[in-house]
Amino acid sequence: MQKIYYIIRRLLQTIPVLVIITILVFFGLRLIPGDPAVTILGDKASPQAIEAMHVRLGLNKPVVLQYVYFLKQILSLDFGTSIVMHRPVIDLFMERASVTIVYTMFAILFSVVLCVPLGYIAGMRHNRLSGHIIASSCLALLSLPEFWVGIIFLIIFAQKLQWFPIGGWGETWLEHIHSVILPAFTGALGSIALLVRNIQSGIIQVLQKDYVDFAKSKGLSGHLIRIRYVLKNVMVSSITLMAMRIAYMLGGSVVIETVFALPGLGKLLVDGVIGRDYPVVQATVLFFAVMVLLITLITDVCYSLIDPRVDLQ
Repeated sequence: MQKIYYIIRRLLQTIPVLVIITILVFFGLRLIPGDPAVTILGDKASPQAIEAMHVRLGLNKPVVLQYVYFLKQILSLDFGTSIVMHRPVIDLFMERASVTIVYTMFAILFSVVLCVPLGYIAGMRHNRLSGHIIASSCLALLSLPEFWVGIIFLIIFAQKLQWFPIGGWGETWLEHIHSVILPAFTGALGSIALLVRNIQSGIIQVLQKDYVDFAKSKGLSGHLIRIRYVLKNVMVSSITLMAMRIAYMLGGSVVIETVFALPGLGKLLVDGVIGRDYPVVQATVLFFAVMVLLITLITDVCYSLIDPRVDLQ
């Protein structure tokens, strides 16, 4: 019951945060140079045609009234119509969200599957060659920008070896999965490197704790000590970092989807900014903000499940 009250309280606390986000998104977008009417009609359009387009798009009204109308649309889950694509934004979301969700899920899968064993090996063997190799490799990965790694992977695995498609999303689910593996792995590399370093340093610190020595003195098996006393305590801090990286991967989908030509929400956001498509940009940024808030909430609840000492207040 305590968890339910905590979740309800946290959900209520997100309301003012979302209001602030809507203000920043709405007014910040309008500070960007450019006119949607000119983008649609072209630079050679007459002032009369541009003014008529302003009236059609509702841009002739005061900015405050436009913001109030924007809030009404959010409350009714009606995000308007795309200025450039002339389609309801919600329809575009239904088409593009699946791409970003699948990409993020595979990136999380790669991160978890690889970071835990590599971090464990690097921590338990931090004085050996294998531990030094893993730690040095992680530092190298952290220094490389994602877009550069993605281009290199495209050249090697898509163009040269032809193991993966150069871009696109495919038609069937098998093609979807095949198309998203390389982008997801690219987007997960930075998270894997950070998580491995975090797990490694955490294991080194926990191994020096008194309760680990006490567990050894009780005659507990090494496997039980490593799982129950070492790895479990290390995972508490790793969950925080993993949650932050999930939010980063959602935001990083803008870069990854652009490099790999994936038709997801990140690519939709880039196209919307270039085309001054206010409804698309507003809805996409708001979606990412809501996802980050939900991820933060889920992370806090997971704390109490892993560590009973954590009290949700």
